[in-house]
Amino acid sequence: MIPELGLYAIILATILSGLAGLLPLLGWRWQYANLMGTAKPLTLVTTGFIGLAFMLLVYAFVVDDFSLAYVVIQSTTTLPVYYKVSAVWGGHEGSMVLWVLMLSGWGAAVALASRSLPQDLVSVVLAVINLVLFGFMLFILLTSNPFERVLPNIPMDGQDLNPLLQDIGLILHPPLLYMGYVGFAVAFAFAVAALITGQFDSAWARWARPWTDIAWVFLTLGIALGSWWAYYELGWGGWWFWDPVENASLMPWLVGTALMHSLAVTEKRSGFKVWTVLLAIFAFAYSLLGTFLVRSGVLTSVHAFANDPDRGMFILGLLTITVAGSLLLFALRANRFKESISFNLLSRESFLLINNVLLVVSAFIILALTLMPLVWDAMGGGSISIGAPFFNMMINPIALLLVFAVGVGQLLRWKQHKQDGFGRWLLVMLVASVVLGWGWAWWMGDALSIWLVVSAVSIVWVLLSTGREIHHRIAGKANKWQVLRRQQPSWYGMMCGHLGVIMVVLGAAFVTHFEEKIDVRLVDGDRIEFAGYDLHYKGIKHVEGPNWVSDTGVFDVYRGGELVTTLYPEKRFYTVARQMMTEAGIDDRLYRDLYVSLGEQLDSGAWTARIQVKPYVRFLWLGALVMSLGGVLAVLDRRYRRQA
Repeated sequence: MIPELGLYAIILATILSGLAGLLPLLGWRWQYANLMGTAKPLTLVTTGFIGLAFMLLVYAFVVDDFSLAYVVIQSTTTLPVYYKVSAVWGGHEGSMVLWVLMLSGWGAAVALASRSLPQDLVSVVLAVINLVLFGFMLFILLTSNPFERVLPNIPMDGQDLNPLLQDIGLILHPPLLYMGYVGFAVAFAFAVAALITGQFDSAWARWARPWTDIAWVFLTLGIALGSWWAYYELGWGGWWFWDPVENASLMPWLVGTALMHSLAVTEKRSGFKVWTVLLAIFAFAYSLLGTFLVRSGVLTSVHAFANDPDRGMFILGLLTITVAGSLLLFALRANRFKESISFNLLSRESFLLINNVLLVVSAFIILALTLMPLVWDAMGGGSISIGAPFFNMMINPIALLLVFAVGVGQLLRWKQHKQDGFGRWLLVMLVASVVLGWGWAWWMGDALSIWLVVSAVSIVWVLLSTGREIHHRIAGKANKWQVLRRQQPSWYGMMCGHLGVIMVVLGAAFVTHFEEKIDVRLVDGDRIEFAGYDLHYKGIKHVEGPNWVSDTGVFDVYRGGELVTTLYPEKRFYTVARQMMTEAGIDDRLYRDLYVSLGEQLDSGAWTARIQVKPYVRFLWLGALVMSLGGVLAVLDRRYRRQA
């Protein structure tokens, strides 16, 4: 009976989302307030039914209801309860329920937090969100029913959750990522509503900007957590592999970053209106494209949820309708937006535009390289693979140009920068950046590469630029600390965002250049001296978990004769899924990670192992946290609280 209730809830939510998408639009078209007024209650009730369906699916997993095909595929009786809950979104059907729950939740949040918005605008915004939701609800009903029964032959046990997903990372990573993905639907809805109603001014940008910032924060945290999860769970020791699914999350993040900056210009200077609308459309389009890549099976990835062309075609249809429809509307209505902005080439606006173009170009290049193997094969060229070196070669130069433009943009004022010694300051900072950056790279190690030196120079450049911005704020002021305390949270958000970027650049450049690794053959009692550490291999111990057994290596790590830590890398075998997983042993410090992973057991009883030292790798994820803090601070600005 519980599964049937869940299915009924999904059916009702589908009907209600369709009504919530249609009635407010009719109300706006006929200027009938009562119809427009249905947007908020219908959105809230729809969210309630989807939430009910989600909770019933969670309950089915917790009580091991193996009459549901989805529970059989994704769970087992020995799976810990917390993994049973996260297994709900560990496969395609359940992850789509989580997707629509979050999309409807974003709509409910807009409905509850839009008291000061004009009724006609908010009703159209909610209608657009619900029309998108209606498409995905149909997708669940027609192709991805999570409540499908396997009656009458109910199995006694399930097939277990994919061992890759039995980790704390799965509990947090997909929800954060989805919150970012579907959060861009709000920016998309605001853009489409602006095209429909013609209401597009600085007030519109003030309403849309915090929703975009929040979605960007969630997506940033989701990407960072996914990188961290792959780093310690897959046993390779890498933090980014240019996997198609990783690319699918990076592309909307890049366009979303451009959208945030464009919204700032629209809000402060009433400019970039057409560009902002276009970015809002493409940010959500890239999110939908990521959904298609993950679930269609057109590209191979260890992260992919499904390999079903029929489902892929359905999502491709939704993507085509959404993007083509919004672009058609854009073509018909964008000429109504009058750009009242004028600015000099030497201004903050011009460099924000340069940043935007670089971000969008990066997203397009990543998309092209991701799809190139598929296109090449379809053209009869055979199977090809595009690896990380080629991605790095194409993206790294753009990333460094972007960092340079960020530094210059911080130095400039809005509209037209006054010639108050700017050229002299710029020259001094460039020279100082080159000298200090090269010296820093040389001090770190003897063997220098051009990319290491350029990265170090870029880091110093942004730091000096940020310092110059702070100096400009407090120069000539009697109480400098009081001046800084009075700055808006959005200003501190900008500072944190740029600081986070250079932390990520630092981590990526230094771990790539200075990491050390060695592959060794081990027998009990062996000692390995490596990178200043003395590792004592104590052998293998057998460990049993709830649904796995493990061969766990024991490594005592010494430095300077003192015990630093003991590491326990594992080869873990999941008994139900019949899969072997590598669990790395990691001693994590702020300035470096010592990373040990077991390889294969040899015939003689010896084991192979890989030992790696990864300097500054933590700065990658700390930088993402600092960037996310910047986004949160921007949302806390008093201007946005007044709009609620």
